[in-house]
Amino acid sequence: MRELSLNILDIITNSVEAEATRVILVIEEWQTRNLLRVRIRDNGRGMSDDLMSRVLDPFVTTRTTRSVGMGLSLFRQIALSTDGDLVLQSALGVGTTVTVDLRLNHLNRPPLGRISDTVVNLAIGALDVHFYYIHHTESGRMIFDSFRLFGYMEETGCGLYQTIVPMKEKIQRQLKAIHSSAL
Repeated sequence: MRELSLNILDIITNSVEAEATRVILVIEEWQTRNLLRVRIRDNGRGMSDDLMSRVLDPFVTTRTTRSVGMGLSLFRQIALSTDGDLVLQSALGVGTTVTVDLRLNHLNRPPLGRISDTVVNLAIGALDVHFYYIHHTESGRMIFDSFRLFGYMEETGCGLYQTIVPMKEKIQRQLKAIHSSAL
């Protein structure tokens, strides 16, 4: 994929399809450590040990809509190509955590892309899922909470689609304030 935000979208879509009601996305950009870390944690169904041993194979998927599962294997390949790695933890009935480390300045690292679009689209695409996004840099952190989005809608009387652009713009301003590369 051309942008990491699309890999993130794919993995979080898996979380939603695994019946997660809460998804936490943490992105850390540490210039001094030359590290970009993406962590996605959900409280979905989780995976069995058998599935865990096979899930990084691109031809393994639990989806019924297609016969391949490229998301995790592709994200792992991107990480490996930047001298990083993907670590997967999961427990049945508890959920799954995907942690991807990439060298921040590596030539093969795709850009983060418009993470604001990804996060807001996920929030409005799965209204029953609580999305929580934290982004850290040496300059600070920003937080997006989908439940606060719904509170804002209630307070202002705005409809869902009237809040999309203002929420994306707010996330973009916050990312710019902490000097993130996700712009």
